[in-house]
Amino acid sequence: MKVAVVGCTHAGTAAVTNIARRYPEASITVYERNDNVSFLSCGIALYVGGVVKDPQGLFYSSPEALEEMGVKMKMKHEVLQIDSKNNCIRIKNLDTAEVFDDDYDKLVMATGSWPIVPPIEGIQLHNILLSKNYTQANTIIEKAKDAKRVTVIGAGYIGVELVEAFRKYGKEVTLIDGEDRILSKYLDPEFTNIIEEDFRERGIKLALDETVTRFEGEETVSKVVTTKGEYETDLVILSVGFRPNTDLLKGQVDMMANGAIIVDEYMRTSQPTIFAAGDSCAIRYNPTGENAYIPLATNAVRMGTLVGQNIMEPTTRYMGTQGTSGLHLFDYSMASTGLTEKATLRVGKNVKTITIKENNRPEFMPDYEVITLKVVYEEESRKILGAQVISKADVTQSINTLSVCIQNSMTIDELGYIDFFFQPHFNKPWNFLNQAGLQAAL
Repeated sequence: MKVAVVGCTHAGTAAVTNIARRYPEASITVYERNDNVSFLSCGIALYVGGVVKDPQGLFYSSPEALEEMGVKMKMKHEVLQIDSKNNCIRIKNLDTAEVFDDDYDKLVMATGSWPIVPPIEGIQLHNILLSKNYTQANTIIEKAKDAKRVTVIGAGYIGVELVEAFRKYGKEVTLIDGEDRILSKYLDPEFTNIIEEDFRERGIKLALDETVTRFEGEETVSKVVTTKGEYETDLVILSVGFRPNTDLLKGQVDMMANGAIIVDEYMRTSQPTIFAAGDSCAIRYNPTGENAYIPLATNAVRMGTLVGQNIMEPTTRYMGTQGTSGLHLFDYSMASTGLTEKATLRVGKNVKTITIKENNRPEFMPDYEVITLKVVYEEESRKILGAQVISKADVTQSINTLSVCIQNSMTIDELGYIDFFFQPHFNKPWNFLNQAGLQAAL
């Protein structure tokens, strides 16, 4: 079996590793246009902020490690064209400019995603940067040394983490987003209000419900102009979202409207010889039962692993995802899974919610912190569809529990009586998850 793998970050590395282990007789060739593999882009803010001192820790594999498994690693090679009818690909060696063809029995598409770059006037000015790969992370660190004022555009996970990193670094930080609140895809307003207040108290300027109309400057950006104001700046980081890198297969496999490749439960595309995984793909979103685009490293490694298990024959099915994720910002830890209450309006679900505030430990303990938990559940079936939590205590693992509840179609009433341990150092006799279920039944 001759396998060609296009791209080698999370999904590609997982796929290659598992194929090589399960099928040592297979001929596996990886084509990667960068000079590294398996970079954890979720650690960029930690690297920028100086929490991560050695950036090599952000790589969990290497071309050399994969080569030791018998994989042919073609680094700095860009795939120019895929001919899925004839099982052929055209490749360019970026060092030598040589162009050549290769064939395959099975193709693994793991090309990931790329930051969206909006067509804004002045976007070609210097010091307007993206935040996705290792090279970009190093550029941000270098440029930030001489920047006093930093503007981050986009208040998703990467954006707010960079805001924290730059503020800790002593920079004057402005955060701009077209939505009227930060982290709107992951948290409802009662949670984002807490973080926004904390940001403002720390001197971070929030320019929300504003759209960037142009950048100004001579050669280097000096001002960001929005629909509501103007902001002097020395450095701009664009973090407005991602799009799947799937142009190579456009018109050859089934895709969502945004270009995300649609795969079945065994990671097969509509072309039987092509598998796909990671940020280039749609996933089955369990709270709605439909395809969705949720680019997360956790989804990518699971999907890549399944490619390795199913590439010869379908053996292990994909269980879908709840889009579970977590975040730490300054003193607060937060996490979410499934649908927010706001998101249920967009998908037409009739829901109820329960929100509780509870201390994480008994009040007789020397210290304790307030937990805010919200659970979203379907009104008719009472099945749990989503949850969010925030606290200065780290109780984010509770969201993993609720992710399993959604995965297994559990109801809010069942949540009230799940068996959780009690120990005063950690919780109360009635766990706060139990309390949410019990109060929803009142």
